[in-house]
Parts: sequence; structure tokens; C-alpha cells
Amino acid sequence: MPAPTTATRSPRNAAPALEKLRAFEGAAPGWRPPRIELEEWEALVLPEPLVPDADLRRLADLERAALHPDGVVTYVVDRNINYSNVCTSICNFCAFYRSPGEEGGYVLEHEEIFRKVEETIALGGSGILMQGGLHPDLPLSWYTTLLAELKRRYPIHLHCFSPTEVYGLSEVTGLSWREVLVALVEAGLDSIPGGGGEILVDQVRRKRRSKVSSEEWLAIMETAHELGLPTTATMMFGHGEELAHRLQHLEKLRRLQDRTGGFIAFIPWSFQPDNTPLGKVVSTRMEGGEYLRWLAICRLYLDNVANVQVSWLTQGLDVGREGLRSGANDLGSTMIEENVIRPAGARHEATEEVLRRTIVEAGFVPMVRNAAYRRLGPGPGPGPGAGPAPGPGLCPGSARGPAVAAGGGAPGPASAGAPPGEPRFES
Repeated sequence: MPAPTTATRSPRNAAPALEKLRAFEGAAPGWRPPRIELEEWEALVLPEPLVPDADLRRLADLERAALHPDGVVTYVVDRNINYSNVCTSICNFCAFYRSPGEEGGYVLEHEEIFRKVEETIALGGSGILMQGGLHPDLPLSWYTTLLAELKRRYPIHLHCFSPTEVYGLSEVTGLSWREVLVALVEAGLDSIPGGGGEILVDQVRRKRRSKVSSEEWLAIMETAHELGLPTTATMMFGHGEELAHRLQHLEKLRRLQDRTGGFIAFIPWSFQPDNTPLGKVVSTRMEGGEYLRWLAICRLYLDNVANVQVSWLTQGLDVGREGLRSGANDLGSTMIEENVIRPAGARHEATEEVLRRTIVEAGFVPMVRNAAYRRLGPGPGPGPGAGPAPGPGLCPGSARGPAVAAGGGAPGPASAGAPPGEPRFES
């Protein structure tokens, strides 16, 4: 990596940050590079990146290899069931919602959801991602009865209800976030998705009419982690936020992960403007080069999150393939069904065979997982060089082990339902 000139780094004093970044050149299993702090990332990135994209992506790939030295890239076969589009939150980046009483609003019957689950299982699916709007009239029993019946009928992983939905259920029921989460877990909830994260800076969230503040979103996630419930985290970017806001978002996630260890994966995806009110102001899509730059920054910044997923759904499979050499170790889902991002213009599609071929073309061994990032096996027709599936675990073969949660954080909370001595959050 070429050294910048004194004139280039002088106004930002980036030399210490550059030295830390160079340390990733020696990334290896069991060794931790020094943490790059927020103000150091600001020196590296603002007002424009000081380090060439090729170097950032190469260093992120080295970090990915250090965390996952077995050369495996994972993916999941699942379905995003959107149980209702009725929502009391009027987010200006959303093309999915309908206000209560508006034409086109719906709530799926439980039997319709069961039919969708059976179709998913028939296609080799291991679980269900289920999210919906903030419906003002659905009682908590609608959700708990659904979860309990799904668990009774089918051997699937239930990855459902973002922090925003937990917030909405708290409003409807009068219960605390913790009480809502406990009821959902007791009914069969296995993990929760990171939806509604967007950009965790309230200056941005107020402009986007997000119902939940950054502090509330993070607090609900922390409560879930305290209960032993694993979650993912996301970042939706490219909708008019400043570059500094992206770094602040990553910093807040890293600090929470230091405390809880409960984030099992991070997924950055780019704003899709079609059919959204915000799209009239921010009408251009993020180019692949900018997405890959920030994917690499995310991998290097989130030194305590084991898994990073590249968003082929919003960027396409060509960028997805490049993302696997830019810090990502996961290609996401086949998305048998998805009704939130596609109406906003994300029209990329892929079968399981296509995802597996993309992984192989990038030089990795494809491995199917569930929503908790537990590897389930090589899947159908393993690619060239694919060997037997590793043993169970979120990151089998990761030589760093618990060091993944380094940076001052404690290991994740244990699951009440796990065998003695088995952590809920594995690394």
C-alpha cells in the first residue's frame, strides 16, 4: 500500500490510522490486528477515502480469510414471508407499506403462512425470515400462536420480527420490550433480523421518518442479546446520509457487540429508490464500486462480528461475487420470496444453483447454513474442492475462536435452552 504524501495526510493526521491499517497485511488465524478507532476511520475516509479501493478490499479479504480460514462461503435457502403490509410508520424510503385502512393492505391468514412454509421446506429451505408492518390491531397472541404452531408442525428455524416490530408490539400491548421478547421466545422464536437499522444516527432517522430512534433500536437488540437471542445487524445506505454517519452507525454496532457478543452477522445493503417518496429526491442507485468499498470498510471496522454478508439482492450477482473477495464470507439467501425491497427496484434473482456457482467462481467452497449461521452441510452438488461439512457451529474452522469478540467485550450470553457449557453465541 503506497504511503500518502505529507500534504495529503497533514490536515487529517492519518498516519497512526494508516499504520494500524497496514497491520491487516499480517492478518492470520489467532492474531488480532490493532483496533482502528472511530476518529481514525474518519481520518482515513473523510472527506474522501485516503486508501485506494483495491487496497481496502484486499485487506478486508485478508481479514475474512483470518476469521474463516477454511475457504468456505455460506448461503441460506429460506423465504421472507411478509405477513402484513399494514403499518403505522410512514418511512419515506419504503415502497411496501400501506397505512391502516388504505386499499391494498393485507394480513396473511395463518394457514396461508403454513402453506408458504411447506413450499419452502419442499425446496430445501431450513427456515423462515418473517417480517411485516407495524399493524395496530394484531394482538400479541396472533404472533405467539403462529410461532408455536410453526414449531409444532415443522422442524425449521424462525428468524422473525425486527426491533421495529418489537417496538410496535410494545405499543399495541403496553408490555415492555423485554416482556414482548420473552413471550416470542417462549412461543418458538429462534433469532431476530436486523431490519430497521438503516443508519443509526437520529439526525438521519428523523428525516427518513423512522419510527424507532437509534437508541431504541440498539436497546431492543441489547435486550434480545441479554435473553440469549441471537440477532443480525444491517445498514441501509446510499439514501443521502453523510459518510460520517455510516462510520457512526458502525461504531454504535461495534460498541454494542463489545458488550453482548450477540450479533451473529452484519449485512450492508444499498437503498432502492423505485416507488418510494424518498426516491423522488435520491433517485440514483449506488454503484458497485462504492458498495464494495464500504463492504470492505465494514469488514475491517466490525472486528468483533464473525460474519459479513454481501447483498447480491440489491447489487447483483457480479458485485456479489466481487464482494466475496472484499471481506464477505456469506452470499445470503436464495430469497424464494421477498416483498419489501423488490417493489423499490431490487429485481435481481438467483436460485440455489446460481448462488453455489457464484461462490465456486469466486474460488470458495459453498456451504448451506441456517439463519443462525449454523452450517448444515455442503448442500446439493458441492462445488469443486468441496469436502465434508464441518461440525456444527456458527463459524466452524475459525481459528480465532472467542477472539472474534475481542475489543473489550464479554462473550455472548448463554442460552437457557442450550446444553450445559454450550454458549448460545458461537464464534
